[in-house]
Amino acid sequence: MKNTSVIHFFFFLLFLLTTFQQHQQIIPLNSRAERAALIQLRSSLGLKTKDWPIKSDPCLTWIGVHCQHGSVNRISISGLKRTRVGNQNTSFTVDSLANFTNLVLFNASGFSLHGSMPNWFGIRLQSLRVLDLRFCGISGGIPVSVGNMSNLSELYLSDNNLVGTVPSSLGLLSRLSVLDLSRNALTGVIPSSFGSLLNLGYLNVSCNSLSSSVPTQLGNLASLVVLDLSSNSFTGTVPIEFGSLRSLERMVIRNNSFAGNLPEALWSLPALSLLDASDNHFMGSLPDKRLNVNANMGVFNLSHNMFYGVVTSVLRRVSSVDLSYNYFQGKMPEYARDVAVFDKNCFRSLSGQRNVKQCAAFYTMRGLPFDNFGLPNGTLPLPLHDHKNNRRMFVIAVVFGTLGLILPFVILVTSLIICRKRRKTTLKVNGSGPVSIERAYGEVFVYEKIVAATDDFNDENLIKNGYSCDVFSGVLENGIRIIIKRFDAHSVKNSYMVELDFRSKVSHPRFVPLLGRCLENEKEKFLIYKHMPKGDLSSSLSRINDRGDERFTSLDWITRLKIAVGTAEGLSYLHHECLPPLVHRDVKASSILLDDKYEARLGSLSKVCTQEDNIHSNWIKTLISPPL
Repeated sequence: MKNTSVIHFFFFLLFLLTTFQQHQQIIPLNSRAERAALIQLRSSLGLKTKDWPIKSDPCLTWIGVHCQHGSVNRISISGLKRTRVGNQNTSFTVDSLANFTNLVLFNASGFSLHGSMPNWFGIRLQSLRVLDLRFCGISGGIPVSVGNMSNLSELYLSDNNLVGTVPSSLGLLSRLSVLDLSRNALTGVIPSSFGSLLNLGYLNVSCNSLSSSVPTQLGNLASLVVLDLSSNSFTGTVPIEFGSLRSLERMVIRNNSFAGNLPEALWSLPALSLLDASDNHFMGSLPDKRLNVNANMGVFNLSHNMFYGVVTSVLRRVSSVDLSYNYFQGKMPEYARDVAVFDKNCFRSLSGQRNVKQCAAFYTMRGLPFDNFGLPNGTLPLPLHDHKNNRRMFVIAVVFGTLGLILPFVILVTSLIICRKRRKTTLKVNGSGPVSIERAYGEVFVYEKIVAATDDFNDENLIKNGYSCDVFSGVLENGIRIIIKRFDAHSVKNSYMVELDFRSKVSHPRFVPLLGRCLENEKEKFLIYKHMPKGDLSSSLSRINDRGDERFTSLDWITRLKIAVGTAEGLSYLHHECLPPLVHRDVKASSILLDDKYEARLGSLSKVCTQEDNIHSNWIKTLISPPL
């Protein structure tokens, strides 16, 4: 008992000594210039007095301010609140930071700093090691001068509104270990200079609009642990050099347009525990090779691609794998049944697989042997001249029509042919019945809210004057951009009611989302839609490039094909999945809207009607009718 008391007393003295030493190390701020800079920063950001009390010493009491040897070396305003007056001006005003010569960390994550990053950051903050500007509402581009911050080891710029290209100068940050540019609106390519960031352990550029192929130089990043390229528009193949990333633990490349096969070496990376390659255009078979016995058991997602062939023993290295929506065939091995999701493939004796026609078509078109689900007949020929083949021919017609800019004529002519083969039935959508009012019509907007969003229908917000309505752009109080159609309630056969009636009966992701309506005004009615960032097809096929030389750049053919297929899906839904079949009657380039990923959405839905509505005699008239 006595010995125990002695031990407790010893640790108590040690605690007191440690606490005393820590207090001794906190030295009050001894620089008048830095104190003045802090007060200026406090004023420009509108911080509350309780967090940064002006009469006390910043090094001792100010929240988020840390000092070393009497000089400020770390500032964190994350989690702090502005005063009511400060909330009236949330601009990126931090000029006084340039006066802190020993500053190694600036953290403003979650603190509103609307505006562009100052160019002087890369010139005056040479000592900075950590810069955290996540969720700050920053707009504009990333300054090229950031590449001069030679001591920077961590750079967080995610969840902002950054635009433009990624500066190649970031490749000069040789000490960088973390680079997070995710969830912005960046365009262009990943600079090949990133291959020089040999200390980089975390690279995240997900949820942007980056495109082209991924530079092979990223295979030089021997320290890379996490790589996230998801939700962009990358094309080409995954570089085989990625097989050299021996430290890689997480690789996420889903939702892109990668093609070819995955490098075999990825399956043998010793540390890889997560590989998500879903929603791409990968095509190939699984490797049949001896596995690295030191490789971790990982989680792999290969779904929604075009992988084919049989399942190999490579799956023995995974703890879970999603193979759904591919074209794997043969028997599912017993060792894989408990770890694999295998819906919508061509496996034998399993439920939820593709049908014989789909599987045979895939393998036949590529000259590959198909086991016909184990039946003795061998590969089946593609079925011809049956009623379901009309849908396939229709989709193909739409694709090539769009690429040739003759989409309206192809769709209308095809509609005439299909119309004669349809039977008259009661309107029904896949047996699901009518769409709920909330889902169909969206929320109810008050008139004052619409007036505020359009700045009282200012001409600067007018997109176009149409035959049946005027179209305005607007911004809600929360910053969300919207499109508003203003209808004259007494003209054009109440075309707004036609669209609302249509929305109450059918719903499809290929239609421009209807956010709500405002019907309280007797003379004018309003429909509110989601804003489509890439505009319509007519303005997106070719644009003036960003280099300022007034030359036009055209959409690449992969993106054109993506738009064409998306348009075909929407029109095919109207023609083939609605009973009785519906026709759009206003298909043209300006009626095809594009979201931020160039996914097609059909607009101008106020003219949709059933094929029984005498379209045989009126389709030419529709072509020459005034625009919406």
